[in-house]
Amino acid sequence: MPQFTPNIQSQSSMSAGNWFLLLLLALIWGGSFFLNGVIIKEVPVLSIVFFRVFFAALFLLLFMKIRRISIPLDRSLLGAFLIMGFVNNFIPFSLIVGGQVYIGSGLAAVLNATTPLFAAVVAHISTDDPAERLGPRRIAGILFGIAGVAILLAPKIGDVGFSGNEVFGQIAVLGAALSYGLAVVYGRRFGKMGISPVATAAGQVSGSSLLLLPFVLVIDTPWIYLGSLSLNTVISMLSLSLICTAYAYILYFKLIKNAGATNASLVTLLVPVSAIILGVLFLGETLTSNILLGMVSIGFGLLIIDGRILKIFHKKSPA
Repeated sequence: MPQFTPNIQSQSSMSAGNWFLLLLLALIWGGSFFLNGVIIKEVPVLSIVFFRVFFAALFLLLFMKIRRISIPLDRSLLGAFLIMGFVNNFIPFSLIVGGQVYIGSGLAAVLNATTPLFAAVVAHISTDDPAERLGPRRIAGILFGIAGVAILLAPKIGDVGFSGNEVFGQIAVLGAALSYGLAVVYGRRFGKMGISPVATAAGQVSGSSLLLLPFVLVIDTPWIYLGSLSLNTVISMLSLSLICTAYAYILYFKLIKNAGATNASLVTLLVPVSAIILGVLFLGETLTSNILLGMVSIGFGLLIIDGRILKIFHKKSPA
């Protein structure tokens, strides 16, 4: 799930239309884990990532041209797009797809939901903003998130440790979440520079496409397998790029504009649910008690960091 939240004032409530956008976005981003599970059977990891960002870049650049959205290109901005593409696309997309070689799409989505936990820690370390410091509430949320990860990494309830060969996939997806956390903090500079969110999305996927191209050509030699891909895989690759990346970015930024960044961030809690349901229904994955308990613990931690659940209980408490 791509991560970038501009510095936009959040709102406390959402309309029915915004809830629809939120649920639709969660379904689309949850579907990206499902599509990875389909495509990985025929396409190498780096190629999946490259085609995802490449076609998304073409779509977003065309969208910008139609909407007459421009980017004030200069050397520093181009460098920032390359860095953002590296930490927000190249690294996490590759780790997630590679991790799904060893673990199911549902578990990958739950582990990826730890991104806000990493973002909170990175922001505390890397910025001087008092609003980003780790207070008791955020620390409590992070502890719940860590507990959820520990449950997911345990082979069965009551045990603590890594679950055999799956550890490679689990660590890879956690690495992707860490990279997304870095991207959240780094990506705030684009809002301060006055760059359109859609332009930022187009710039980063264009940058990651350039970074990935030489690796794909040398390592994957795509001309060998492209001619033998099944129609199902081709459709899945185009869906992953155009729907789960380009279109999802547009929906995400529209939701931020309409409902605020805090409300839009709730999609993090819903993506694992849609990914798990799709994985169970179409990929034959098993919904284990570890995944359920881990998801609940991580979700509760994110709600504590978000703060709104505490405000609800505070309002209900007597004066």
